[in-house]
Amino acid sequence: MTRRLLGTLFAMLTASALVGTAPAEAATTTFAGTVALSNCSGSVVKPPEASLDDPALVLSNGHCLQEGFPDPGEVIVDKPSSRTFSLLSKDGRSSLGTLKAKKLLYATMTDTDVSLYQLNTSYAKIKSTYGIAPLTLSPTRPSAGIAMDVVSGYWKKIYSCNIDGFVHELHEADWVWKDSIRYTSACKTIGGTSGSPIIETSTGKVVGVNNTGNESGQRCTMNNPCEVDAAGNVTVRQGINYGEQTYQLTSCLSHSELDLANPNCRAPKP
Repeated sequence: MTRRLLGTLFAMLTASALVGTAPAEAATTTFAGTVALSNCSGSVVKPPEASLDDPALVLSNGHCLQEGFPDPGEVIVDKPSSRTFSLLSKDGRSSLGTLKAKKLLYATMTDTDVSLYQLNTSYAKIKSTYGIAPLTLSPTRPSAGIAMDVVSGYWKKIYSCNIDGFVHELHEADWVWKDSIRYTSACKTIGGTSGSPIIETSTGKVVGVNNTGNESGQRCTMNNPCEVDAAGNVTVRQGINYGEQTYQLTSCLSHSELDLANPNCRAPKP
């Protein structure tokens, strides 16, 4: 699976001041909350209603598991794990320390491409030890056209573009993902950025997780996903990259634990 990477510049929303008025405060995406995995990127994320005293969660891709790719139709839940993550400083220039998983809470490559690790420490402890607050998972579906940043902890690079639209089904080799985010061409992510959070710049919240892109123009093959619409028509967009939405996860989590029985939970189940 493509692990997206290659850096562009930091996305900054600069404030402009009119004569006689105070300038608006600039909104800037940083590396705060991001982590580097052994093979991918990730982020410390908090569901909207979770407590700071709850165990912290790390978001990445299903295809970033050390054990290999989950099979189509496979959903992994509550599996012991001791995986480690390097927590980045706000400027991305250094590692503040190592975080360790307690278990792989959830992972799949069916309908989406996501993994969630539960750590052996809380959000509050990470904040008090390293001065880093978690990123918040947005509970609402993002809109086409919004400005977004893909923040790669593995490569310490930020890619800035917009949501170009949404894909009915994204097919890559044996896997199918639904309602994927298509980026505008400015986000030229390549290998290593898989698992990076997609951050809506206006809110600073996580709306998705970066996962793939069409590298060489092939049709529906590994590292060359294709778009399939509701009528079955196939479109290949060479050089265009994609991510998976994460708002669905918020209704499947309760205090950093899985709640797949919640009737509002739309994530794939075992």
